[in-house]
Amino acid sequence: MPTNIGALPRTCDALRARVQRNNCYGDAAVSRIETTSDVLAYIERDEDLSKLMRAVEARLDDDPGHDSSHCVRVAFWTVRLGAGESCPRIAIAAALLHDVVNVPKNSPKRNRASELSAEVARDLLPRHGFDPAQVTEICRAIIDHSFSRGAVPTTPLGRALQDADRLEALGALGLFRTISTGTRMGAVYFHATDPWAENRELADTAYTVDHFFRKLLRLPDTLLTEAGRAEAHRRAEFLRAFLAQLGEELGRPYARDGRGS
Repeated sequence: MPTNIGALPRTCDALRARVQRNNCYGDAAVSRIETTSDVLAYIERDEDLSKLMRAVEARLDDDPGHDSSHCVRVAFWTVRLGAGESCPRIAIAAALLHDVVNVPKNSPKRNRASELSAEVARDLLPRHGFDPAQVTEICRAIIDHSFSRGAVPTTPLGRALQDADRLEALGALGLFRTISTGTRMGAVYFHATDPWAENRELADTAYTVDHFFRKLLRLPDTLLTEAGRAEAHRRAEFLRAFLAQLGEELGRPYARDGRGS
């Protein structure tokens, strides 16, 4: 039975905080995490999570696709997709740290990004109120979340974190992130005469629209949670609507039964 935190003597602040950290499901605030603002409020109430978030922010670079707002959105969906199976406090910590080392997508070390993030997490977590078992659980989830690594997580936390991060590649946010990443890599928006790659090989490092077909529109079926897949398919429809609009403006209709159908 969950410990009644409020029944502890108010003078036992240290004990109350320790019980709060270890009793994830006894916090009534967990059931009220319905927005990213709720995630921020949850972090603010937890001194260790607040310090951890500041430590992460100090390590992030200027990539708008991997900033602290990205971490908070991933935290929200990790909690939501792992509801009833993953401890919210642990889920939030994993999300805050999952991209703490952001290796550029065109770097030969890209497939080690999640391992490098896990190494930083393994150093930071014990200093922010997480015990060895929790550190192991979080680091395993961080290592396995990466798309480029190709791992399939085996824990509820790992599945929720991977799905939450993949959702960020879809929908309106995915559109923003795809365009900004393409720009950072020196890609142009689309091939001038063959935007849908009907008569050429896909080259998403050169043409941003190609990334929709090489990766983004294939993502929904790779998600591991039922709720994650449903949300991913909903967001993918937005991307298809964008491509249809782009096709109208280019005078080159986007055919759904072609690339990315």
